[in-house]
Amino acid sequence: MAKWQVGATILVLCVGGCSEPFDASTEGPKLLQRDAEWAQLASEGKDIDKIVSYWSDDAVVIEPHQPIYAGKAAIRAYVESSLKTPGFKIHWVSARPVFSPDGMMAWMPGTDEMTVPNANGQTITLRMRGVSIWRRDADGVWRCVVDMANEAPGN
Repeated sequence: MAKWQVGATILVLCVGGCSEPFDASTEGPKLLQRDAEWAQLASEGKDIDKIVSYWSDDAVVIEPHQPIYAGKAAIRAYVESSLKTPGFKIHWVSARPVFSPDGMMAWMPGTDEMTVPNANGQTITLRMRGVSIWRRDADGVWRCVVDMANEAPGN
């Protein structure tokens, strides 16, 4: 085998198999920070497009007493309607990301507080618990693909 062929073979092997291994200890804080930024944007409730950008195009949102919102158009409409609701407020905190072995998916448990009007029009704060499932898309950005919550005991 000629020297150039050996060099080309090594280059091909490195491009195909020398990628850095996934490191959950460095990626975990990054994902938590991204989620915290998203929670802050949602709490502020000012930029619908930015809030919705954290979900993937094929995302699903499952909330108590609501239909399932599938896809960005449905999720955007849900977010827009929620933010127009008098007294609405939401904030969440996620913790302990768990990653798939290849580092392309993760899930995080979280706690939420959502302030909404009740049937009498008075605002109440619901304490929720949930789980979000994230995917690292081809562009390297983490996006939420499943966002599910239910009411915590004692609401």
